[in-house]
Amino acid sequence: MSDNTFNQFGLSQGLVDSIAELGLKQPTEIQQQAIPVVLEGKDILAGAQTGTGKTAAFGLPLIEKLIARQDEFKLLEREPSAPQAVKALVLTPTRELAQQVFDNLNAYASATAIKVVVAYGGTSINVQTANIKKGVDILVATPGRLLDHVFSKNITLSHTQYLVFDEADRMLDMGFMPDIQRIMKRMNSERQTMLFSATFDKRIRDLAQRLLNQPVEVQATPQNTTADTVKQMLYPVDKKRKSELLAYLIGSRNWQQALVFTKTKQGSDALVGELKLDGIKATSINGDKSQGARQKALDDFKSGKIRALIATDVAARGIDIQSLEVVINYDLPFKAEDYIHRIGRTGRAGNEGLAVSLMSRDQEYLLEAIENLLDQRLPQEWLQGFEPSLVEDVEPEKSPRRRGRSADKRKMKAKMKIHQNRGKRRK
Repeated sequence: MSDNTFNQFGLSQGLVDSIAELGLKQPTEIQQQAIPVVLEGKDILAGAQTGTGKTAAFGLPLIEKLIARQDEFKLLEREPSAPQAVKALVLTPTRELAQQVFDNLNAYASATAIKVVVAYGGTSINVQTANIKKGVDILVATPGRLLDHVFSKNITLSHTQYLVFDEADRMLDMGFMPDIQRIMKRMNSERQTMLFSATFDKRIRDLAQRLLNQPVEVQATPQNTTADTVKQMLYPVDKKRKSELLAYLIGSRNWQQALVFTKTKQGSDALVGELKLDGIKATSINGDKSQGARQKALDDFKSGKIRALIATDVAARGIDIQSLEVVINYDLPFKAEDYIHRIGRTGRAGNEGLAVSLMSRDQEYLLEAIENLLDQRLPQEWLQGFEPSLVEDVEPEKSPRRRGRSADKRKMKAKMKIHQNRGKRRK
């Protein structure tokens, strides 16, 4: 009979004890596939949706390898005034995800001598510098803040043996490629690299080809699919009645914990006000909020003080709630891949989840893109009292690029009108 526990990987006893204390009993699919590859020292290109246990998939073998090489790495230890040699680097796209990964790695390494430090923007760099100078084995960081510490000579990456890209697709979406290139110029070429991504596209393939050395490719779930444990439902509704329908659903279905996605920061704040008028406790989390405010909003949501957390895609990256009840797309995402990221917040670890989308007529083209990506039709239902009008008086919503072209056209028309008026005055 095969061993289907973490004992099968031959991990150190201290690491096994920490895993047991955290209640982790059986490895997930991505852990089963990735841990042996990382332990063998091979580069890996891993496809795993959020909530599949990917942090442990790279974190556990990473800690194990650092434990095995502790005597060797002692030779790299320097005076506190000199740049600290980072042995392993984990890059994440957002502050929330960096904090989440740090918390998990710290828990895994609690019974070992491995030191884990986190560094991201929006918080004091001096506190981070003090933590780094105490010694660092694994540094979890966002690209921008990492470069701040490199330029300040707090750390050196010239001896880094292990590099992890967590949610690499999101890093590219957020425009981190220039920072990644700067980081790679300072990295040790003799390293083991692990790239984890929820989706694979040409950009990820190109990045993998440039950064990985003969990688082993593993895919925990078929590409561009949603978890079987997530029930999906779409409600067509007039745009002007969306907030009313959202409040009705949260109240009538007695949802106590709903993560709601909007397309803009301004929209997230405005929706909080609408829900409060309907007696629903809500708060927003977006890029305009300080790190402290974002963390408080998340803590209040997790503790049940807040029923609805309104978020943008960027701010929600890294939110990890094991038993999240429902995810609601108040606005459909402009990128179809983001639909997969969003609804992957529910239905985790085998739990059942619900993903609800509210679609106004101006977002029908976004639904088409999502269904084409998933290669399936999303189930739709008209709610009594909220049936959409046959003709809704709104302009079709445009993607950012289309909006830019429309703005250019409006400017051109305005200039032409000015020239025409000048001509009339001359006559």
